[in-house]
Amino acid sequence: MTRAESAGSLRERLREVARPARRVAWRFELERDAALARLRHADLALFHTFVPSPAGGGNQTLRAVAGEFERRGLRVGYNSVSPSTRAVLFNSFNFDERRLELLARRADRPRMVHRVGAVTTLYRGADDGTDARVAAVNARFADATIAISHATVRMYREIGIELVDPRVVYNGCDPSIFNANGRAPFSRERKVRLIATSWSSNPRKGGPIYEWLEAHLDRDRYEFTFVGNAAATFRRARHVPPVPSRELAELLRSHDIFVTATEHDAYSNALVEALSCGLPAVYLDSGGSSEAVKDAGFAFRTREEIPALLDRLVDEYETRQASISLPSLAEVADEYLAVVGLDSFVGVRL
Repeated sequence: MTRAESAGSLRERLREVARPARRVAWRFELERDAALARLRHADLALFHTFVPSPAGGGNQTLRAVAGEFERRGLRVGYNSVSPSTRAVLFNSFNFDERRLELLARRADRPRMVHRVGAVTTLYRGADDGTDARVAAVNARFADATIAISHATVRMYREIGIELVDPRVVYNGCDPSIFNANGRAPFSRERKVRLIATSWSSNPRKGGPIYEWLEAHLDRDRYEFTFVGNAAATFRRARHVPPVPSRELAELLRSHDIFVTATEHDAYSNALVEALSCGLPAVYLDSGGSSEAVKDAGFAFRTREEIPALLDRLVDEYETRQASISLPSLAEVADEYLAVVGLDSFVGVRL
């Protein structure tokens, strides 16, 4: 046996030894949280593994929506269920399924609502079993489904998955962060400032198109900034690493036009954030992007169309910017609450 094989065998034995200990620790943590939940009454249980910003769109949207719930006086429990819980909202595949099953079984028949977004087979370009897992969770637990766009429902159907009672509720973002207040005024007397953002470096998030665009932009008329991670090497564009939400909003407000080349995105949170900061958009005609942009920009199907669409958007800038129309976070929260059945909190305005 080689040294590498010996080391691999040792690691496997150590994993086998550690596995029972991990199960015990998981169960202890679950029972501890269940005991605490009996003391901290919650109307809604939200199952999602949150991570600090900067992070993906589902993380950002649920953080904003949960904040709106709590400002209205709704008691939200996280990854736990209390005796007073009337509804459970669980997100895609980003939660502990075993924990949900055990804790929900102990509750008094709360309404179970599953939020789903992108179809990963299309979005990531490979079938790693995630969509089948989402489908199984949906069929097993859900009384209803929150789909983040009409495109979401359509794309799941394309791969043979029918969601349980789907209701479309678009993503929202925190208006105290993503807003057009104090944004840089648009001017045709200077270079037009383009910006694209992405948390993921998946090539289907548009990196190769942004790389092409950088090389083919009229550099006397446009400048280009990319924020985040990308499957691209930029030589002329300004590349800013991922930044927290408030810094990102400041960057968006200092630019004029948002460009997104994401393929099969259910309803891009990055696009919603840019529109909320007052940027009309040029976007790839794919997924649910058109549902967000509507008349506030133009769609392209091939990268060669982008320069002409940018020129047209500059010509029609004021009209297109005035056409930005998104549901407010309060309206998004109302729709969530209506689906989960907490009607007494619908329409509450602070």
